[in-house]
Order: sequence, then structure tokens, then C-alpha cells
Amino acid sequence: MRVFGVDIGGSGIKGAPVDLERGDLAEPRYKVLTPHPATPEDVADRVREVVAHFGWSGPVGATFPGVVAGGRIRTAANVDKGWIGTDAGALLTGVLGDEAGGCPVTLLNDADAAGLAEMRFGAGRGRAGTVIVLTFGTGIGSAVFTDGRLVPNTELGHLELDGRDAETRASSKAKEDGELSWPRWARRVQKYLAHVEMLFSPGLFVIGGGVSRKAEKFLPLIEGIRAEIVPAQLQNNAGIVGAAMAAYAARAGGPPGTDGSPAAPGRPSVPPAGPVARTARSVVDSPVGWPDAAR
Repeated sequence: MRVFGVDIGGSGIKGAPVDLERGDLAEPRYKVLTPHPATPEDVADRVREVVAHFGWSGPVGATFPGVVAGGRIRTAANVDKGWIGTDAGALLTGVLGDEAGGCPVTLLNDADAAGLAEMRFGAGRGRAGTVIVLTFGTGIGSAVFTDGRLVPNTELGHLELDGRDAETRASSKAKEDGELSWPRWARRVQKYLAHVEMLFSPGLFVIGGGVSRKAEKFLPLIEGIRAEIVPAQLQNNAGIVGAAMAAYAARAGGPPGTDGSPAAPGRPSVPPAGPVARTARSVVDSPVGWPDAAR
């Protein structure tokens, strides 16, 4: 089963058809730069370019770097403030037109999408308890799960750290802008993780975003965190995969469990990604609340 996923970020917009049986991209992703200013109309045009590149027609899921509620954007920290209050689901549906095959575009927070993908196919698969997926990029995104259930739109990158938004101190962009060495940046990430751990006491941190490709350069430098810390397995493709999962769930009638359990009686689920060990730490038949999945 293939569904298209688009990941809208502060610096780039990327997308590809997703094979939902494997939880991976069915074709190499196509990426364009996020326009500046990143106005709703200009970003929507770039999304259309990404989808049209593949000659796609069918369901499309899309992420957004901010709070999404009822298809409308409530925050826009790393894109143009003109997004706030915009019915982005309707905007993207209108712009994509034939590419979406007449289907409404399913929209959700970018880190929530990445978290769903990691919980379903990646580093969080089969994990119960509290799991926090953090994406380090232009900002810091977060997805919080309790026994496989998503708490949407947590936006923990905006927690206060040293009197400022944490993402202005510990994001990948902060590392690049400040020309920080890996050890110096790792100390900032460690301080941020310690603060999040104090608030939520997770059993597992999954570290995602593009920087997860270089996890060996900074994760071993982080000390004093009680939770297990692992790099994301889907790395920077997690948002695309999670967006496709959400679009499939919307078409199927509701969100499936993270282990592929049915969306609703008699309705299809996301195809299983292989057997899940039924241990005390496994997520079993736990529905995931996808924002706007049933729009």
C-alpha cells in the first residue's frame, strides 16, 4: 500500500510515496527549499511541486512545524506568522487538486508524525510506558507517547532553558549558527534532556531529525540522563512516513494502533510491519490519537 507523505520544515520541504508495509520510502524523496518568507501560499506551491514531481494522484498526508488543531494552524515559530489561523488543510487540498485525487489532505504536527513513524516502525516499536521522540532541526519538535498513545502538539522545544526557548539553544540550527563543536552542543542537549526528563520521567528518548545520522558524534557525550537514549531509526524520513500513515488512517476511517491493530471493527489498518513480541513492554492494541486524522 502506497500513500504520499510531505514533511514541511523551516528550511526544506520534502516528500515521497511511502510503502506502508515496510514503513519506508517507496522512491527516493524529492526536496525543495522552504521559501522565505514562508507564507502559506508560497509554501503550498512548493508542496504542490514536490507532489507533482512524482506524478502522484491519491491520498496525501502533510506535516507542519507548529500546533495543528482542526486543520488550522495555531503556532508558527519557524515559518511566516501569516500561517496562524490559516485553515492549512483546506489550503493544501485546494492547491493540490488533481494530485490528491480529490482526497482531503491530512495535516498534523511534524514531530507528531515523526513520532508515530518511530513508534510504529522504528526505535519506539514495542515500547510501553512514556516515550518521547525529539526532532532536532531548525527547531526542536516533540512527540510524547504513554503506552503507545500520542499526546498531540506538545511542542516541548519551546520550554524555557536559560531564559530562552530551548530550541534557540539546543536545536541543530543553533549548533550551526553558533558554530558549536559537538561536545559543546552535546552539553546543551544534555541540559535540555535533563529538563524534559525532570518534567516527564520517560523511559526512552528517541533522538530524530537530520542530526540523528551523526548520532555517534554526540549521543555518547551525553551523561546523567536516566532514560535510555537512542537515535531514530527512520532518521529524517520519519516525518514523511508518519504523514503517509495519517493520510491512510483518515481514508481507513480512523487511526490504527501502533502495532497495526485495526482502525475500527471491519475496517483496514496500516499493514503490519512484521511480528511484535508480546512482552510486558509491548504496545498491544493501543489506539493512537492522530490530530485531524478524521477530517
